[in-house]
Amino acid sequence: MTALVEARGLGWRHASRIDPAIENISLRLERGEKVLLTGDSGAGKSTLLAALAGLLGDEEDGERTGTLEVGGTVGMVLQDPDSQVIASRVGDDVAFGCENLRVPREEIWPRVRRALALVGLDLPLDHPTRHLSGGQKQRLALAGVIAMGAELILLDEPTANLDPAGQREVVDAVTTVAAETGATLLVVEHRPRLWAPMMDRFLHLGADGLQEITVADLPRPPVLPAARGVSPGTPTMVRARDLQTIWGPPRTLDLPAGASSVITGPNGSGKSTLTLTLAGLLEPTGGTLEYSGDLRRGLKAPPHKWTSRQLAQRVGYVFQDPEHQFVARTVAEEMAVSGGPRERIDDLLVRLRLTHLSQANPFTLSGGEKRRLSVATALVNTPAFLILDEPTFGQDPTTFKELVSLVRQLTDQGVTVASITHDELYIHALGDHVVEVR
Repeated sequence: MTALVEARGLGWRHASRIDPAIENISLRLERGEKVLLTGDSGAGKSTLLAALAGLLGDEEDGERTGTLEVGGTVGMVLQDPDSQVIASRVGDDVAFGCENLRVPREEIWPRVRRALALVGLDLPLDHPTRHLSGGQKQRLALAGVIAMGAELILLDEPTANLDPAGQREVVDAVTTVAAETGATLLVVEHRPRLWAPMMDRFLHLGADGLQEITVADLPRPPVLPAARGVSPGTPTMVRARDLQTIWGPPRTLDLPAGASSVITGPNGSGKSTLTLTLAGLLEPTGGTLEYSGDLRRGLKAPPHKWTSRQLAQRVGYVFQDPEHQFVARTVAEEMAVSGGPRERIDDLLVRLRLTHLSQANPFTLSGGEKRRLSVATALVNTPAFLILDEPTFGQDPTTFKELVSLVRQLTDQGVTVASITHDELYIHALGDHVVEVR
């Protein structure tokens, strides 16, 4: 039987980079196979998926080597649920791919209904996509791929930004789709044991290229010390009382000074909106928000009225989407924008394994590398209050452990840290104080 995918000596180098993102990749995927791909952050996993999906671009974007043959329609589901929602209504979103493939109109809506049923989205076709949870948005993207009739389904860390319920929803939906459609699956995942039971083969992309591995070889979570808790009498850095934001109910919470707090809860519950308000980046619509004197350092106005400079000197924020905070042409320039000490910049680049990328365009980095760069830029000036929105997505066990170590080092220096996370290991290591948002 002819393979669905056959790659020989496949390589790709971004036009702005000296070293290739992938090189000498040989890969064969049979029809109906379910394959899990692991690898270090920055190894080229997402680049390989982009190659299979035909998304690498032309000779102006980079240089391709080797050969690649894909014998069927390809559909791709990305890390970020929000980045894939195209239409305002569920039915229109699923139909979008069919329309682009010029599927006859009379076939489109039966395909849409079947796809929604397969992924377990029992919703009216006119249901607003803005009301979907993260797990529902990932299943919606999967439904769009199914409706297109994709024979090869590529999933790039599809559960990275989801709460545990959303993760189970997506894995269950993919399992059903594979059984019902016979599509070939290639799943990239840093937490592979979530997917292992449904897989036929396991591959690892690393310094030695693409290697076949066994389930026993799958990466294991790092071993980390437990969170410390908060000592009685610890002062409060940030206090909110019936704080009303533009999304969600009023919230009352305290963030203890010099400790690591984690903010957790279901997708769509308003965690990011809450932390943007706590950081002074959004104006509260009701209630009270108070900063300690150590954080205010003489400023009397409410935080949302501070100047950008005043806010940046006191509060650091790492957005969920790293690209939202990139402003420079290279990694080195991005780090220098802060005006921080050269020694501090160099130390962060080494610790977060970004030194070899100092002249690379930030937008050409892998998802995990972008996240580490966004964290590094926020740490250059060591603000008194730091907020991290999903800081560990896209990280392999080594870089995950390094990020956790950096956060703990900050609290040891007296920095107050609040992190939005669904990651149970991160909560175990850094949940000195836990805020559950519903």
